[in-house]
Amino acid sequence: IISQNKFIGVLILGERLTKKPYDEDDNEFLNTLLNIGSTAIENSLIVAELKEVNRNLDSKVNQLSSLFDLSKEFSGILEEEMVGKLLVYSIIGQLLVSKFAVVTCSQNNVQILESKIPEQLLTSALKTCAASEFKKVLLKSEIDSEYESLSKIGIVLIIPMQIKGETKGLILLGNRMTKQPYSQSDVEYVSSVGSLAIISIENSRLFKDALEKQRLEKDLEIARNIQKNLLPDTVPNLKHFEIAAYNQSARQVGGDYYDIVKLDNGNTVVAIADVSGKGVQAALLMANVQAFLKSICKQNIELDKASNLINDLVSENTTQGSFITFFWGVLNDETKEITYVNAGHNPPLLIRQGKITKLKTGGMILGVMQTIIPYQSETVKLFSGDSIILFTDGVTEAMNIKNEEYSDERLEELTLKACGKNSNEILELIKQDVAEFTAGAVQSD
Repeated sequence: IISQNKFIGVLILGERLTKKPYDEDDNEFLNTLLNIGSTAIENSLIVAELKEVNRNLDSKVNQLSSLFDLSKEFSGILEEEMVGKLLVYSIIGQLLVSKFAVVTCSQNNVQILESKIPEQLLTSALKTCAASEFKKVLLKSEIDSEYESLSKIGIVLIIPMQIKGETKGLILLGNRMTKQPYSQSDVEYVSSVGSLAIISIENSRLFKDALEKQRLEKDLEIARNIQKNLLPDTVPNLKHFEIAAYNQSARQVGGDYYDIVKLDNGNTVVAIADVSGKGVQAALLMANVQAFLKSICKQNIELDKASNLINDLVSENTTQGSFITFFWGVLNDETKEITYVNAGHNPPLLIRQGKITKLKTGGMILGVMQTIIPYQSETVKLFSGDSIILFTDGVTEAMNIKNEEYSDERLEELTLKACGKNSNEILELIKQDVAEFTAGAVQSD
């Protein structure tokens, strides 16, 4: 059967009922009939093709309309669970899929968002393949040959959800209820919906991270203000002693602490401590130490016995692994003496006539355990021109851009050069030298 010089079919006839052979007249009649029929046949084929094209166009229009509506829906959702449900409903509604799974991937950690596959089977199947491997759409033939574990649970189509070329999730689909295969148009539709969904999921995570960061920053700011208020506002004026002090944390909240407390008998307590760790936990522990110190100072207990008590209190109120290095002393403005206890802190430097004496007498650091071996105190007579340098390891362990420490030796050399200077001049000298040493490096304590 020929139409417009194009072969479109063939007519096959059997033997005539009359047993007579086909003659020329029969052949001419059949040719005429086929010439007339070929046009009608071709027209019917064209109509069928047009109907199929129209069906595809209608399907594409519906998909595009659905994508447009979904884009508006996805942009307004910030909960991952809701995004997963909307993604699944949009796929089921368009493609009539009964078996499916939507998973998200983060550093090869797979999280099941929605699934109609038993969780244990799906988790087991995904263990044998890394999500980052899926860079393109995989059809049934590829899944059967490359991912047997997924093929066994009925997955016939895998579509990766990507952001900037990085796979952030997977859409796993089983057979359609209609038993029809997935067309290229179907694959494009699911890919488009998946792209909308994964962007929405990523935005949801970024939004949560931003809220969490904002909350932490607010908490840290509150803790920083608390810490600032814990440090003494003013330094008392004493008859025979000058005191200068300075504190700067590496983060918004640190664990270094100092205090100066005037006692009722005219004596003055000076204390310095370094709480293990950084951040809010260190600040809260520091607040506890200050509360204990202030309370004990009012009881007029001898310093060594007071140290036993403060260690017991700290041990009862700290978590395992937390500890405090602590030094405190009582300045007697009349006798010009200092009585001190050092609980594992960097020994303060007593500078006298070009020589250094380290104030080490005391006991173990605070908070490790209840007091077993009592703390010991020592009383030192002070003379005009003497200086005592109290510091934390934030000074001696300050790092420069070469990852070198400032060191105890450098601090000792500097303080010897400062003999004869007043307390504020010595403080400024140390601050300036540490700043010059650490220039360009991030402060570590």
